[in-house]
Amino acid sequence: MADPVLASVGVGANLGDAQAAVRKAIQDLAGLPQSELRAVSSLYASAPLDADGPDYVNAVVQLQTELSPHALLMALQAIEQQAGRLRPYRNAPRTLDLDILLYGDLELNRSDLHIPHPRMWQRAFVVVPLAEIAPQMVSSAQLEALAGQSLRCLHA
Repeated sequence: MADPVLASVGVGANLGDAQAAVRKAIQDLAGLPQSELRAVSSLYASAPLDADGPDYVNAVVQLQTELSPHALLMALQAIEQQAGRLRPYRNAPRTLDLDILLYGDLELNRSDLHIPHPRMWQRAFVVVPLAEIAPQMVSSAQLEALAGQSLRCLHA
């Protein structure tokens, strides 16, 4: 059995009832085998970045997991499929999007999986929720660099 690793996962949706989809995904993540939900950010709304469609609802969660990065990816993709995720084209609107942002200190660059997520530090909808639940992982300079991106916290 592997040693547990703290993984950060981005959760987002912008089709249908996006808030409900994000909340359901967080419940599904809490039920993953060999994993424990450690932290959940607030929900945030943001306009699509490099995409079209309705505003996104986003959150970041942290899991303590014994799943390998690949096993975690497969579990996330299964949750996406249960939510009706289709991939008709790059950056298409989605019922659910789950991304491994960080997996401990691992750096991985494979065709199917990049850790850390290659664009996470360019996206306020990732960095701000991550800073909320793990402030030690985000610098003030990283937050300031994204200050121009519109993001609002949803208090539901």
